[in-house]
Amino acid sequence: MLEDLIRECLPACRMQPLITTWEASTRVQRFTAPEQSGYVGFANLPNQVHRKSVKKGFEFTLMVVGESGLGKSTLVNSLFLTDLYPERHIHSAAEKISQTVKIDASTVEIEERGVKLRLTVVDTPGFGDSLNSQDCFKPIIQYIDSQFERYLEDESGLNRRHIVDNRVHCCFYFINPSGHGLRPLDISFMKAVHHKVNIVPVIAKSDTLTLQECQQLKRKVMTQIAENGINLYSLPDCDEDEDEDYREQCRLLKEAVPFAVIGANTVIEVKGKKVRGRMYPWGVVEVENPDHCDFIKLRTMLITHMQDLQEVTQEVHYENYRAEKLGGGGTAPKKSRKPRNEETFNETDKRRPEGQQADISEREKQLQEKEQELRRMQEMITKMQAEMNQRNTPQKTQQNGEVKSQNV
Repeated sequence: MLEDLIRECLPACRMQPLITTWEASTRVQRFTAPEQSGYVGFANLPNQVHRKSVKKGFEFTLMVVGESGLGKSTLVNSLFLTDLYPERHIHSAAEKISQTVKIDASTVEIEERGVKLRLTVVDTPGFGDSLNSQDCFKPIIQYIDSQFERYLEDESGLNRRHIVDNRVHCCFYFINPSGHGLRPLDISFMKAVHHKVNIVPVIAKSDTLTLQECQQLKRKVMTQIAENGINLYSLPDCDEDEDEDYREQCRLLKEAVPFAVIGANTVIEVKGKKVRGRMYPWGVVEVENPDHCDFIKLRTMLITHMQDLQEVTQEVHYENYRAEKLGGGGTAPKKSRKPRNEETFNETDKRRPEGQQADISEREKQLQEKEQELRRMQEMITKMQAEMNQRNTPQKTQQNGEVKSQNV
């Protein structure tokens, strides 16, 4: 009797866990819409782009140009809170006499809140240090062009997905505060590279100037830049739907050009607060204080418009180089920064390889020769028709006082 009851209950006990497991698997496999009804969900596309960009990381190349002793290395270390030059050798005065311009590129990977930035800082030691500085910026131009050439070769190659962008996206040009304006070397350099790279002028060591002297120097520098037709990097205009605070920020950044900056990596305690700055007998100059210098404005401009600097490099400077290169080295029309719907650059011509460009130029030459031959033939036909009309015209002769018409 007891054995029969156990046999009857045992199958039921065995089936119960199976049913429960099936129901659990059904619940797991059931798909539920992540959004509510009536909502498609393409508003999450920016989040997808954000996740992909964060996973891939960002690349940016910054070039600093200026004579020695203006604090270029210190400013770069202050901007990115890192040490890019741990083993920097400072040349003596005797070594600077025969020193030539060198290109020193340092790359560091910075990570902040999960976002990775591959920063490359290109320094130019020896610029303006020699007695004869007439051609000292030629190695800089060659470096910029070589990076364009390298990117063009990678873009035309097979492995186009993993192209390392080493093009110079921004150039900080340091101006001597004791020069009372731009020197001829400053003007010559900026005129030589302003159509190849985004130039941002920086007045170095502005703590050596009073506020009035700093404003006068800014006005004089901008006047000289306008007189020589130098194109600086211009911040993009704000849209009408932008926030009012963002508009005001852009306006202040535009008015601050050229940026008067101070660089320092020393932490000083002022009134119980640790700040980065320089201590003098008369007080402390704080690097990150907007009332003391434009360091915060320069860093804000660089960080908030980093993507725009890369776009201008791609759409303007690189496209100008690419068009000139594919055009056979001739003088191609320079492309300026315009809205995308106003650009007149022919995308079809840009995608043609060099061999096809040579074939097209040969065809155009043949067509021009045929057009000239047709013009000569038309001129000959017109001349012959005029002679025939002149022969068929009746000539008037006078015989015995009477005028008679006679056909020739």
